[in-house]
Parts: sequence; structure tokens; C-alpha cells
Amino acid sequence: MKPTTILIFSFLILISVGSILLSFPFASQTEPLSYVDALFTATSATCVTGLTVVDTGSKLSTVGQLIVLTLFQLGGLGIMTFSTFFISLLGGRVGFRERDIVSSTLQSSSLQDIKTLLKSVIVVTAVLELVGAVILTFRFSSKLPITVAIYHGIFHAVSAFCNAGFSLYTDSFISYQSDAVVNLTLIGLIIVGGIGFIVLLDLKTWSCQRRQKERYRISFHTKVVLSITAILIMSGFLLFFMFEFNNSLQGLPSSTKVWVSLFQSITPRTAGFNTIPMEKLTASTLLVLVILMFIGASPGSCGGGIKTSTFAVLMGLMSSTFHGREDVELFHRTVPRKVVTRAVPIAFLALIVIITMTLILLTAESKYLTTSATHNSFLKILFEVVSAFGTVGLSLGLTSSLTTIGKIALIVTMFVGRLGPLTIVMAIAERQKEVKFQYPTEEIMVG
Repeated sequence: MKPTTILIFSFLILISVGSILLSFPFASQTEPLSYVDALFTATSATCVTGLTVVDTGSKLSTVGQLIVLTLFQLGGLGIMTFSTFFISLLGGRVGFRERDIVSSTLQSSSLQDIKTLLKSVIVVTAVLELVGAVILTFRFSSKLPITVAIYHGIFHAVSAFCNAGFSLYTDSFISYQSDAVVNLTLIGLIIVGGIGFIVLLDLKTWSCQRRQKERYRISFHTKVVLSITAILIMSGFLLFFMFEFNNSLQGLPSSTKVWVSLFQSITPRTAGFNTIPMEKLTASTLLVLVILMFIGASPGSCGGGIKTSTFAVLMGLMSSTFHGREDVELFHRTVPRKVVTRAVPIAFLALIVIITMTLILLTAESKYLTTSATHNSFLKILFEVVSAFGTVGLSLGLTSSLTTIGKIALIVTMFVGRLGPLTIVMAIAERQKEVKFQYPTEEIMVG
């Protein structure tokens, strides 16, 4: 089996086990979940999406919530990353196949010191989640008993860092929309969990070298990821603030308007929390969020989407085309041609998946909607599909009312979005064969 195939099967096994556990009576507070709902919840957790058909805090028992927590922790870092790490801890030999799988999970091109990389990933994850949990626990303790505050702090810190979007509160974090501590903590966890572990480790090395007054240049990949991330956050913030100033933000204090706009510019990048009712947003704002969800997080992170670096390469390709250049250039560096040829099919396959699943949902749900309602629901369904593909978890309230076919369609979308459409294609495609001939070249007009 190819490493991509093993990676896919590891996620399928984790989802299967999680769905079986969630379908048992002990996972629910009242009646057990149907298997479709259990499968949907397990897939959403494993694929760190956050879309829910049942309320996590009120419907699931503590055991069920812990199952969900385990699923998005394992799914966030990649089940093969965990298994390889524990094998290495026990003194087992980490072979080339395991190295290749972990490299695919973390999007790392270096396979030389995989044990050190894995240990660094686990340590960084544990430290950041612990710091976030302590801060959130301190804040929640003013409203909740200390034991409950600790539990809520841990759950939401892990959920934020893994960009899972699962919340124990029915309104997500709307009740904390003006709380600076909660906002900053969640924003920080979402960003560091979404920029990728390779970037985090690169920044860690850069920080250590600076303290020792040694020269160290961050990698080209890190520079691209951080720049695009900052541009998307600022653009999303300004557009959200502008489109919602006289709508959902109306009547809120100025500071709260800023916090809500900043939070909602970051959370569509695969996090899934919200601090304002999504149903109140204008169509213009929803379109902006759809674009942010489509782009998603960065390679090697817990998030989905086509990734920030892919978006940067596509923008570089467009710029080079406009300037009549053959090479794609970013920050005065030439992007390798193999990277460009990989970025284009990633975006194209993503669009195919989104269009296909949107058509399926429009068809599956049309029996339950009038003609006018179908037209009004188009944006809602598109929003839901892109949220599932980008493993975001933001919803306009449509998910829980979907038919079984609609839920299955979103399950497939979440799975493909988490692993990436190109990974799925590479897993099922035949091994590349050496081409011993080339067809004649012919011109074709485009544009």
C-alpha cells in the first residue's frame, strides 16, 4: 500500500471506531444517536471540521464529549503522526514508509531527522494547548465551578488549536464576544494551529538563534505563509467590519465591533467558532467568508482548504501571466515549476468537489423546499459545503435539518477536505510509469 493509501485508511479506521462509540447509549445524555448522526459527528471531529447535527454540550454526555475531544486531537495531528511518535518512544524502528507518511501529514520535505521533528511537534502542541487551557480555565472560573472550568478550558483549548470548532456552548462564544482574554486566547490558538508545524518550528529556531545573537533566516515557505496569513486576516477584518457595521454589529460597543470583526476574519480559516449569530450576516459578508474558508489554513497544520501557500502560488502565477513572464516569482524568489503544476490541480479539484457536492445537496433537499426557498437556500448550501470542505465548521443552521443523503454528502466532503483531493487522487491512481515517447505538439487558442 502506498503511504497516501495508508494515511486514508488510518483516518477511515479512526472515524469508524469513533462512530461506533458515539452510537452507544453512554455517549448521549438522552436517547442514543442514530448511526448516521454518530458517523457525521465522528467524521466532523476526526476531520477537525466542527459541523454538528446535534449540540455537543447538551446532547452528548461527558463520555461522548471526551470521545469527540480524542477524535479531533488525533485527527488534528494525524493518527499516523501519533502512532509513529509512540513507536519511536518505545524504541521501535521508524522505517522509510512511516517517515513518508509523517512527512505527508506534516507537509515536510525533510525526512532526515523524523524523530526529532515528531517530538518537537508533540511538545509544541502540548505546551500551547496547556497554556491556552490554563488561561481559558482562569477566565471560565468566574462563571463556572472550578472543575467545570478546567474541563471547559481543556476542551476549548484543544478544539481551538486543532481548528476543530467544537464548542460546549450552544451559542459557541457569542456570550464572550466582548471578552478580550477569551478572544485573544482563542485567536492565538487558532492562528498557531493553522500556520503549520513546520512554520512553528522554524519560528522557534529563529527565536532561539536571536536570543543567542546568531544569524538565522526564516525559510521562504515561512515567509510566504506568514505574509498571506496576515493579508487574509486584515482583509477579512476590514471587509467584515465594513459590510456588517450597520447590520449585525449595529448597537454593539466600538471595542466589541472590533473584536467580533477580528475574530470572524480568523475563524473562517478552518476554526469554526463564532462570536455573532451567522444567520444575521449579509450576503456580501457570507461571500467573503466563503472565500476565506476555501483558502483555509497552511500546509502541515490542523486546518483544511486549498492552503495559503497554494493561494500564494496561484496569485503569483496570475501576476506572472499578466507581466508576460514564464516563471512564477514570490518575494524575489522563483517558485519551482513542479510546485506550480501541483497548485493548479489542487484548486481545480477543490472546485470540482465543491460544485459536485453543492449540486447533490440542492437535488437531495429540493423535495423539502419550495422554488423560492431553493433559490434562497443556494447560498446557505454553498456556505455549508465550503465549510465542510475547508474543515471550518461555521454553519447557517442548515446542517441539523439535512436529509440522510445530505448528511452523507457532507461526510464525504469533510473527509476529502481534510486529506485533500490531490491526496485522494494520488492514493487511487496507478503508479507513475516512465513515458518513452512524446506526442506531437499542437497549438490551441485559450481565453
